[in-house]
Amino acid sequence: MDPRPIGVFDSGLGGLTALRELRQVLPGEDLVYFGDTGRVPYGSRGEEVITRYAREEAAFLLEQGVKAVGCACGTVSSVAGEELARRAGCPFIEVVGPAALAAQKATRTGRVGVIATAAT
Repeated sequence: MDPRPIGVFDSGLGGLTALRELRQVLPGEDLVYFGDTGRVPYGSRGEEVITRYAREEAAFLLEQGVKAVGCACGTVSSVAGEELARRAGCPFIEVVGPAALAAQKATRTGRVGVIATAAT
């Protein structure tokens, strides 16, 4: 088993919910969390700024030696998730795709409504 921690980041404290779920699903894993409460909210910012913040946060987690990075921010996931996944050098999990897929599977019609920020 790889002893390195899993890193999770969010644009604030909302990602603590994801962290709590990870602790339940993966109780033997060490976790590192970065919540950017100093620059929240991200949803009203431009793509360039959001992407720069996301790169910085992912880089911080990678500097901690994580074996995987989870992005618990919907705005970052939709704006910069694909780029971060390409650049991470380790598994990168964003929140929008998996959440949308789970919601779609839970409906009878396959339709899902989404409430999101302007950037998302």
